[in-house]
Amino acid sequence: MEHNHIIEDTAQLVASEFELAPFAEPEMTEEALLLALSNCIADMIQYRLEYLLSLMYRLDIDERKVNLALSPLAEEPANIGLARLVIERQKRRAFTKKHYRPGKITDEDWEF
Repeated sequence: MEHNHIIEDTAQLVASEFELAPFAEPEMTEEALLLALSNCIADMIQYRLEYLLSLMYRLDIDERKVNLALSPLAEEPANIGLARLVIERQKRRAFTKKHYRPGKITDEDWEF
């Protein structure tokens, strides 16, 4: 159950970052997310590569891993490799947001 919530949260993060329509599936699967994102990234590789690379930087995806995914020697197509990197990063982000929320500030000096 926990895994499903992480995938759903990841799908929301991916949809907002990559300007995708919100996913309508009630039970989002990682495979469906990978397919949608890899299609989007394939389009970005062809028409908006600079934007895609800046987005990878902004999402804090390791540059060496991005370069490896874009390499002709990569084991899978670049769009799928990059989509896997994005999903992995966004899953970690969703997990962190869910489990490490800051507490409320109770100090009166911070009230507006």
